[in-house]
This record gives sequence, C-alpha cells and structure tokens, in this order.
Amino acid sequence: MRRLSTVHPIFYHARVWQKRLGRFVADSVGGVRHAGDLVSQPLSHVVTRHQSLLRRKLGTSDPRLQDNKVVNIGIAVSGIDGLLVKPGETFSFWRRVGSPTAKKGYVEGMQLSRGEVRTGVGGGLCQLANLLFWMALHTPLTIVERHHHSFDPFPDDHRVLPFGSGASVFYNYVDLRFHNPTDACFQIQVWLTDDHLKGAIRADREWPVSYHLEERNHRFLRRHGLNFRQNEIWRRTVDRRSGDMLGVECVIQNLSEVKYAMDECQPM
Repeated sequence: MRRLSTVHPIFYHARVWQKRLGRFVADSVGGVRHAGDLVSQPLSHVVTRHQSLLRRKLGTSDPRLQDNKVVNIGIAVSGIDGLLVKPGETFSFWRRVGSPTAKKGYVEGMQLSRGEVRTGVGGGLCQLANLLFWMALHTPLTIVERHHHSFDPFPDDHRVLPFGSGASVFYNYVDLRFHNPTDACFQIQVWLTDDHLKGAIRADREWPVSYHLEERNHRFLRRHGLNFRQNEIWRRTVDRRSGDMLGVECVIQNLSEVKYAMDECQPM
C-alpha cells in the first residue's frame, strides 16, 4: 500500500510539517542541553582536521548548482564556526543553522530527496554535515542522530572518503547530532577557501587517544533487478603514547540503491 505522502504533494508537505512540529515539541520538552556558545578564540589542542573539495563533477548535473552550494555553505558555517560543545552538551546541525530560507540568502542547490536528485533552496548543505560527521567520528563525541541517503546517485569522482560515510540532513527532523560524554570541552571550526570546505575539532586539552577509520567489505550486488552498493566502515581506537589498540568497532553499515548505469555488478 502506498503512503499518502507519495500520492499527492499536499500530503507530502503536510507530513513534513507534522514531522517538523514533532521535532520542535520534542526539543522543547526533551531536556537536552544543546551547544550554543560561539567563541572566536580557538581551544588549545587540535583533535582532528578534514577538508573536502567544494566543486565536483556530479554526473550530468548543472555545474552552477555547485557554485550555489558554496553560497549556501558559506551562510551556514557562520552559525557553527567556533561553537563550543561543553561536557554534557549536544550539537544539533539544524539548531545551529536554522531554517535555510531565501530570506536569509540561501539559493537553489542540489538536494537528494525521496530517491531522486532535486533542486531546492538551501541545497548542498549535506556536504557540511558530511564534514562534521566524519570529524566527529575521529573524536570521543558520541553520535546520537545520523541519517544516510538510501541511494547512490552518482559514480565516484574525486571521492576521498569511503562510500556511505556522509550524513543526510533535511530541516529540521533529519538532523545530525552528537553528544559530549566527557569532562573535556570541544570546539568546532569550519571555514571556506576558494576550493575547499575545511574543518577542525579542537579540545581544551591533549586527547590521549586517536581514531582511525577504514572501509571493509565493499561490493556491488544485484537484488530484484536493482543494483546496490554495500560496505562497512570500522573504527580503531589507539593510545597515542603507547600505540596500543584500545578497541575496534563497526560504526557504519551501508546498503544503498545505485541510480547510475553500471557496466558490471557483482551477484549477491
């Protein structure tokens, strides 16, 4: 049976507003301490750094959408750069960015929604969420909410990170959130250069362990006449001083439908 939200746009938009209201109410009564203090002075120790290329060739999509994405990310980082995540606090992407509206200067960008590539005001912010999620995985911050796209829309082009290591966001109920369970204070830094989105997570002390991520069991497969891509991402925790392994865990498992043409797909 088809969901009402797939029958007519009015049902879809009604469902979106219902979910947005639900998230607003949950945040209002949930008792979560959200990170909210922005400071310009960087904390003393870098825990992790990362960068991603701002403009990439994505299939046959309009390259102007890449420029629009840069505009959108440039607006969004102003609410995140310098943010402190104190002990017991939780970072929420949408509580920091807010609703991405044209009134705030956001423009049409690429969005991945309901199994399709679309355009919409504020499109492209997933790249910022991807960077934040990847950096958080290299810290002791605990991921409490993360969503990933159910489909793989474009073949790899200048991909640096493993497939499926990103985070999907859609205002306000498809969020990226991570919690600080430690007694240390962390700080998020994000900024743009001409070619890259750059970021760092800093701490008020030297962190004694490091985190290393690797992809395992990557493959393409075919099910019910459709192509899929599957992999796992594992994290090793290592003592910085001794080099001893402290733990290993699977942090991401992906299975996504492939939307682009493939020459060959491995059988299940």
